[in-house]
Amino acid sequence: MSIGINTNYGTNKYAGINGNQEPAWTKNDDKEKEKEKAASVAQSGVIYDKQDASAQAANSEKVDEKAIYKKSKEDRAAIVQQLKAAEEQQRNNLISIVQKTLQGQVGAYGTAKGDDFWRQLAGGKFTVDAATKAQAQKDISEDGYYGVKQTSQRLFDFASALAGDDVDKMKEMQKAMEKGFKQATKTWGRELPSICKETMNAANKLFEDYYSSKEKGTEV
Repeated sequence: MSIGINTNYGTNKYAGINGNQEPAWTKNDDKEKEKEKAASVAQSGVIYDKQDASAQAANSEKVDEKAIYKKSKEDRAAIVQQLKAAEEQQRNNLISIVQKTLQGQVGAYGTAKGDDFWRQLAGGKFTVDAATKAQAQKDISEDGYYGVKQTSQRLFDFASALAGDDVDKMKEMQKAMEKGFKQATKTWGRELPSICKETMNAANKLFEDYYSSKEKGTEV
């Protein structure tokens, strides 16, 4: 899925979602020792029957399942810290995306409505020609790029891409989205245009529909 942000109307260029690699897991020393032991047994000429081999395989699987618990307390803490840092980065990414998206929407709104305050606040031009104004009006229309429907869907898609279809993570992303909206409001020092509020309401509805689909076992 390719997701982008229109950077017209004075918004800064968006570099995209920072990729976060999964934490590097250390080599399973126990597993390597098992391999060395098996090789040593094979060289010694010892022959096991199928039942013994099956039992050994089952024991090996149990060892693998518990490998993480055999790591030192410090190693486990480091892994947990890496996971938390990755999740925090994802939330910060979405907050930034929300702010940039709202900045673009506000800029389009100001241009379309001839509102100098919002247009200039979003970094837009001081003067707007007829063609630019007409395009902005189209962009904030019901089916426009910065209209409520498309903008709310983009925000939801960004969150979904970051959460990876995990309900708990989606809930965290929803909170991050709302935080981004509040931060944008606080930064600009006044209530955002109604189109922004409608967009957030529509995005929250998409989240609620997603949760309902998971409870019913269906897809959004």
